[in-house]
Amino acid sequence: MPNSDTQRLRFIEELPRRTPVKAETEVLVIGGGTAGVSAAVAAARQGAEVILVERSGYLGGLATGGLIILLLTLDDGRGRQVIGGLCQEVTDRLAQRGAAYFPAKAEWGSENEALIRRDRRWGLVWGHGPHRVRYSVAYDPEELKFVLLRLVEEAKVRLLLHAYACEALVEGERVTGVIFHSKSGRFAILAKIVIDASGDGDIFTSAGAAYEKEKVLPWLWFCMGGVDDAEAAIEAGGWFFHTIGKGRVLLPWGASERVSRKIDATDPEDLTYAEVESRKRVMQEVDRLRRDVPGFAQAHLCHIADQLGITESRRLVGEYVLARDDMDTPCADVIAITGHWTKYGALYYIPYRSLLPRELSNLLVAGRCISVDHRVHHATKEIPPCMATGEAAGTAAALAVRMGREPKQLNVAELQQRLEENGAILRL
Repeated sequence: MPNSDTQRLRFIEELPRRTPVKAETEVLVIGGGTAGVSAAVAAARQGAEVILVERSGYLGGLATGGLIILLLTLDDGRGRQVIGGLCQEVTDRLAQRGAAYFPAKAEWGSENEALIRRDRRWGLVWGHGPHRVRYSVAYDPEELKFVLLRLVEEAKVRLLLHAYACEALVEGERVTGVIFHSKSGRFAILAKIVIDASGDGDIFTSAGAAYEKEKVLPWLWFCMGGVDDAEAAIEAGGWFFHTIGKGRVLLPWGASERVSRKIDATDPEDLTYAEVESRKRVMQEVDRLRRDVPGFAQAHLCHIADQLGITESRRLVGEYVLARDDMDTPCADVIAITGHWTKYGALYYIPYRSLLPRELSNLLVAGRCISVDHRVHHATKEIPPCMATGEAAGTAAALAVRMGREPKQLNVAELQQRLEENGAILRL
């Protein structure tokens, strides 16, 4: 396809049109991944009227449909839990259903080599040694979809699936609502406060907020079942892990050959290339495993991820950009703490300011597109900190609605108190 260097862009003129308003609400959350669900549930539990809109037909995003089914990590690498709140509640609910594996609390931080080897086979230990047992969690993605749906229903969040958020409605410094497209056409939802948990920053971008963007190497994670003696196969050094279910293994990024170039995860041309090429490579790896690796001869393909394993695209440049030099540095407006899944003892205190665009007064951002630099993003993109920032954004939105204030005007100490009352860990 010719690009702008070889052909001038063409445009069409559209006539003015009227867009129906489907609903009005106090808090509108864009994106039903783990950050968006956490934001919606937290806001609703604080008494706000909430609508949660998701483009696909299920909740969880990359944590379910992307088969990135590892919570890395809820600890600091030294045996101390640093993420609680809704992430801990979800872990407890999964465990009650027999759908999660994680080390016992007494083992966190242990240097016992046998325990570390055990957990490495579950994909719970990463990075350079000397290693310790981490509080990380492997889980079943279909069970997580169910747990998230129950949380949303119990909190009386109004859920809307199969609707694609495409444009923010902006008046001055306020986002008054969002335009959506669906099979039934175009419509708007108006809101007092909007939370962008889209992952790619779709709403803050269309509203004119500053951002940075990275290109990434895409992957498709996949699962196989019917592996004969999965433990022996993993012990032999294959790039795969145990996952929930007898004879099943998880094959993450790096399991198949990578595609030939980095992509812009907001460009449909690049995404099409990545989807096609990644799927080819997954099937090539499935064939190789069955042909060459003991235990896989009769194995079957359970599931290839519905979503590309892309964990970075746009990042907000907000009121504060949390940077690598901020590691291990507490801040007065902390709303979450996260460890680092490949580093032991590294801590980042996430400030409330990293959820706030500079240009907009009533928009909050949660999940992997919050305001951090590229290095810190490797820690904050993981599911547990995404849930923590989502919970903080939802709680802040509900408090702001109740007080008749914009999120930037909140008393952060009151937000912190409310988060801690609900199990968040803000002090060590």
